[in-house]
Amino acid sequence: MSVQVTFENGIAAVTLNQPPLNILTRELLGRLREELERLAGESSLRVLLVRAEGKHFSAGADVGEHMPPQHEELIPEFMETITTLRDFPLPVVAAVRGRCLGGGFELVQGADLVVAGASASFGQPEIMLGVIAPAASALLPMLCPTGRAAEIVFTGDPVSAADAHTAGLVTRLVADDQVEQEALALSKRIARHSAAALRITKRILRAGETAARTTAFQQAERLYLADLMQTQDALEGLTAFLEKRQATWADR
Repeated sequence: MSVQVTFENGIAAVTLNQPPLNILTRELLGRLREELERLAGESSLRVLLVRAEGKHFSAGADVGEHMPPQHEELIPEFMETITTLRDFPLPVVAAVRGRCLGGGFELVQGADLVVAGASASFGQPEIMLGVIAPAASALLPMLCPTGRAAEIVFTGDPVSAADAHTAGLVTRLVADDQVEQEALALSKRIARHSAAALRITKRILRAGETAARTTAFQQAERLYLADLMQTQDALEGLTAFLEKRQATWADR
């Protein structure tokens, strides 16, 4: 199964289960949305813990599924997945080891708290393929200084766990072999409290963000589908990646 779920003592652990890179296929994203929607209605749930099987959290979405015409279904489904996670009615803790790139990093941006291993690496390399990170372009300016957000999405360069922590994108930085333990310990501390109180607290925390994020996500999706994917460079960048060659930009 691409997504596995366990539920114990008020904590639901949702595990991405497509190692070694946990590529976010449409099938996995659909399964994840189904589980999030189901868990949101669990009255005894207090915390959602998002983790991944294997050495790496996720290397991102399936590049092949970005190619026309699949992108017309992938992008709306991907944005819906990030929205479902960001709007989850209870605290969300993400445990990150190894690579957390592209759509994987955008998924983590949907969490409230992020526990990362010291050697974890983050990044939005989409720009290197002539495309963009739609959710990150909208979310990162809300989560860290705007200049840092711009640097991440404009350069596509990897971000160390230490730098992500400094930017406020990682809540707790721990030894690599302590990630799961620390994320579970944090989840247990939160799970001591009333689910009703946690739900209301989450609503308040998100109150000032939801409207602005909804507008930004709608615009990001529209620009991706209507403008970006009409450019020659988007198709060239994706094709070059799949063909394992250097892209040649036409700048249009």
